[in-house]
Amino acid sequence: MNLSFSMESGKLTRRELLQRLSALAGGLILTGPISGCEGFWRREPAIPVDSWHKGVCRFCGTGCGIMIGVRDGKVVDVKGDEYAHNRGRICIKGILNREILYVRDRALYPMIRRNGRLERATWDEAMSLVAERFREAIDRYGPDSVAFYGSGQLFTEESYTANKLFKAGIGTNNVDGNPRLCMASAAAGYISVFGKDEPMGCYEDIDHATCFFITGSNTADCHPIVWERIMDRKRSRPETVIIVVDPRRTRTARHADYHLAIRPGTDVALYNAMIYEFIRNGFIDQDMVENYLTFREGDAERTFEDLKRHVAQYTPERVAPVCGVDARQIEEVAYLFAASEATMSIWTMGLNQQAQGTAANRLVNAMHLLTGHIGRPGATPFSLTGQPNAGGGVRDTGALAHALPNGRVVANPQHRAEMEDLWGVPRGRISPKPGYHAVAMFEAMARGDLKCVLIMGTNPAQSLPHAERYREAMQRTFLVVADAIYPTETAQFADVFLPSAMWVEKGGVFSQSERRYHLVPKLVEPPGEARSDLEILVELADRLGYGDLIKARTPEEVWDEWRQISAHSPYNFAGITYERLKKERGILWPAPTEDHPGTCRRYVPGEDPMAKGTGRFDFYGRPDGRAVVYLEHQQPSSDPRSDEYPLTLVTGRVYEHWHTLTITGKLEELEDITTDFLVVHPRDAHRYGIRDGAPVLVESRRGRAVLKARVSTDITPGVVFAPFHSPEALVNRVVNNTVDPISKEPAFKESAVRIRPASSAA
Repeated sequence: MNLSFSMESGKLTRRELLQRLSALAGGLILTGPISGCEGFWRREPAIPVDSWHKGVCRFCGTGCGIMIGVRDGKVVDVKGDEYAHNRGRICIKGILNREILYVRDRALYPMIRRNGRLERATWDEAMSLVAERFREAIDRYGPDSVAFYGSGQLFTEESYTANKLFKAGIGTNNVDGNPRLCMASAAAGYISVFGKDEPMGCYEDIDHATCFFITGSNTADCHPIVWERIMDRKRSRPETVIIVVDPRRTRTARHADYHLAIRPGTDVALYNAMIYEFIRNGFIDQDMVENYLTFREGDAERTFEDLKRHVAQYTPERVAPVCGVDARQIEEVAYLFAASEATMSIWTMGLNQQAQGTAANRLVNAMHLLTGHIGRPGATPFSLTGQPNAGGGVRDTGALAHALPNGRVVANPQHRAEMEDLWGVPRGRISPKPGYHAVAMFEAMARGDLKCVLIMGTNPAQSLPHAERYREAMQRTFLVVADAIYPTETAQFADVFLPSAMWVEKGGVFSQSERRYHLVPKLVEPPGEARSDLEILVELADRLGYGDLIKARTPEEVWDEWRQISAHSPYNFAGITYERLKKERGILWPAPTEDHPGTCRRYVPGEDPMAKGTGRFDFYGRPDGRAVVYLEHQQPSSDPRSDEYPLTLVTGRVYEHWHTLTITGKLEELEDITTDFLVVHPRDAHRYGIRDGAPVLVESRRGRAVLKARVSTDITPGVVFAPFHSPEALVNRVVNNTVDPISKEPAFKESAVRIRPASSAA
């Protein structure tokens, strides 16, 4: 890439420069100042480093390896780890890991609400009050009157301990968190198709794929290092095809060979049409159909012949007006998907955050199963996670309302008995009733059914859909918030606020999208009186009388307990010890023994140690060893457009920022990156009198928000887009809170809205 450009005369914006630099290897990213961007790069130089330590990025689910430089008890430098899977590359957020510990507004002291205001308190005062109120609620209203709301940003040891405390100690399954808002449909899809959660492939597949089917993911902005590896493949083999399905012309879509600007929420129709084309053109893997697949429609058994009749209703000609794309495009991408040497599908929130998110996930998996593009280098259906530990910390530990560790579920008596024995509690201790999923948890708070809730490492007052309703619910509940930043939108509703350590101020394990467990070492002390979330949970257990249950009290002790529990399941990673994690650049599970190298591709006999069959596959998560292909029907929108609400709002991220800005919003390097905008197509802007840069009022059946208009052809007519980062704009006031009936994930990506100039609002 040529770096001899100029920023004069508007040729290249500062934001574009950062995006270009993010695509380069870590050594190039960390070079000295570049003309026009000195304000950002002047902090690069050079504080001498006492010691370098292997670690992992704090941000997205890519899980980039980084080297962390420490001097005088402070993190002073960060660079990409050239020996990790990211090959030394890190994006702008990765570079800024060194800054996040020292942002303004770090939480330093416990606080208790007195006379309507949060005031400084001692840890003893704060924890005494928390334990008193939780115990009072449990004794008076029962264990289901309390709850834990966690995060894919906690370490695995912390989520595991919280899950054990609440389910095996207190006796409630009211344990959920923000992964329900982003990855629940991917998990439900994997579980229903394969019997177990998590992708079966790995990042190495990118190096072998000849076709990338990227659907519901702006990979270039949201997982830039994964994207750069895709670009490596495209550069090394230019005939590699990139297909992007997205209603927006994102940076990812601009690099695509084919861009299908689909109408939001019509994915099921599109994938059915592609399967129809696979069958019509003879691209079905008959060995898969006969020996490795079963077919279902809901709970009813079906056959491959039933599937053929079903998808005959979804010809490209019929589907094209539903999806808003050309029938010829559907035919072409279906051909390219099936005919390639190896196709890799990549998706994230655009697919998951729909009322039919589980159905869409099932169909993407089905496309791979039916064509045989699965279980070999480059051929895999691969969901990306949005947070650094949504997989290993929440999905694997079973820290969700319906789940138990290692793929077990609350509703299964055998699974409850297994976990009661493993946790050393009496049979019957784990409640057979699933707890409240995320949206239901806050609805229960609104009704007064939940009396006390502990929220750790997340900001639901901003991240929940239909946010205003649930902010009111938090006011009615004894709310304990533990976070590294104060204030947050959620902190304003806290009765007790507990300051948390962040990232390398504590130690623990993250797991990223490819099932790679890796260790974040404790390198520096937290500021003020901040404590790790694990320490907070252990003290709460002691004060509630469950100290004998929570015997493991350090990160390594908890990890050792957890990995030994994994040995009793197909999620076996008993061989991944702290000692190995300190030396290696992460390890992909399954890894049942300490000499096992880790598993790139699951369900493949001879490669996956849990696969015992002798054929091509052993889908051991299912009793018959066969994966399931579901017959899915396209449903009407959960929030239909109308004359009153004629547009569809989709929300998402921008490249530079993270979630609800609680961390990146405090970084001075990113202060000029705006997030309070609405992208509107010129045709819609003209129709509704919207001027570029002017304030625009967005209204839905749930609420309203004011943003700044960006008039652009990078959006499909009839669709508008806004980032969800800004606490001031709070676009989630507007967003659809209908949930997928299976995964219970909200439909953030299909909200009917109307727009008008804010100056004309009443």
